[in-house]
Amino acid sequence: MSPQKVFVRKVIELHDKYLAYVNDCFKNHNLFHKKGGSEKLSDEAIEETLEKVVKMLAYISDKDLFAEFYRKKLARRLLFDKQKQQCGGQFTSKMEGMVTDLTLAKENQASFEEYLSNTANANPGIDLTVTVLTTGFWPSYKSFDLNLPAEMVKCVEVFRDFYQTKTKHRKLTWIYSLGTCNIIGKFEPKTMELIVTTYQAAALLLFNSYDRLKPNTKTISSTYYFEFNSKFTDKMRRIKIPLPLVDEKKKVIEDVDKDRRYAMDASIVRIMKSRKVLGHQQLVMECVEQLGRMFKPDFKAIKKRIEDLITRDYLERDKDNPNLFRYLA
Repeated sequence: MSPQKVFVRKVIELHDKYLAYVNDCFKNHNLFHKKGGSEKLSDEAIEETLEKVVKMLAYISDKDLFAEFYRKKLARRLLFDKQKQQCGGQFTSKMEGMVTDLTLAKENQASFEEYLSNTANANPGIDLTVTVLTTGFWPSYKSFDLNLPAEMVKCVEVFRDFYQTKTKHRKLTWIYSLGTCNIIGKFEPKTMELIVTTYQAAALLLFNSYDRLKPNTKTISSTYYFEFNSKFTDKMRRIKIPLPLVDEKKKVIEDVDKDRRYAMDASIVRIMKSRKVLGHQQLVMECVEQLGRMFKPDFKAIKKRIEDLITRDYLERDKDNPNLFRYLA
């Protein structure tokens, strides 16, 4: 059993242990329940274990940060077809949108294949599967320019022509970092199938035209060169070439911090629009109460957002009492 599964099982056992104390010793009195800890899921069909896991979310103070990490991992499981069971219940609208997107993408792929069979000269030259996603539902991915090999250029053009027959109001942005390619490597010992990323494929396909290539980067010396290793072999006939692991933690935290700033701004403006005039302490406490369902806002961060909103003329300080704020319509 993986460490993650062991951890979840142990947390559930701990929760069950103390819940039994609450039920048996204290007659399930509300004083002994943490806020949200006894909430029931509305979907009675969800399995008991999954229901307990979801209950654990009530005890996570920074739900927005957890959700963003979860969404990153869910995106990879969905895109690389590792999701082996249905997702239980609706965790957030974005995650529900991700699952829906994958269903629509399969339908879109079926339409694309029908288009290829019924349209003259529409031939990408290779087997092509494109997953079209909705930007707002998925984590943000950097889209780097890539000088596509000729084989891939044809694919992109054919799919673009197909997609324009379906809609002219949506722009396609290709995220090559999430793409995978199966290419045939003809080595001297034997022919092998290589499963690589789009970037890796673009680099390898260059050696169909060149035996040796000089690098043109700041990080590799100009005296170095790359050449095709015709002697390469492996005991397997089909191998996956992995990329180095990337620590996404810093990027996720930055994204969540940005979302929190927007959330704090919206909360402060919403409160002040309703109250018109409010003291500093009351404003901070109401903001904490509104946002507490998703994360525990830092008092200093709220103060900074208030100052920023004053600078942007959403609020103003009372001339006689600097701790009193007025909403500017």
